[in-house]
Amino acid sequence: MSELPPALEEAITFDERGLVLAVAQQHDSGEVLMVAWMNRESLAETLANGQVCYWSRSRGKLWRKGETSGQTQKLVDLLVDCDGDSLLLRVDQTGVACHTGRRSCFYQRVAEDGSLEETLAVETDPETLYGG
Repeated sequence: MSELPPALEEAITFDERGLVLAVAQQHDSGEVLMVAWMNRESLAETLANGQVCYWSRSRGKLWRKGETSGQTQKLVDLLVDCDGDSLLLRVDQTGVACHTGRRSCFYQRVAEDGSLEETLAVETDPETLYGG
């Protein structure tokens, strides 16, 4: 495992689980794609090879975005917020970012009556992406 650059290690405030929030944004359109978590290892891997890698809290292991689905994220730029407790990953997203088959995980808008309205259609059948 490669190490984080010292300045980055100092700038990021990892939580008690060793995680930091990561927001993925399409670099050229500004579209917010998803939110996930990173640990030191996933961040170091992302910086080393340019393909975004997260930490899956549910599986307890590295989650190399697109490893199963082919819907990858190439890192274009990485920003650290002022408190160091969240990252903004400007990425070049291949295909859809959401496991529901939508481009973005943010596809539900709260209507005036409090109900949820879907704002994005399914682009890719999740069965095709994940096989079941």
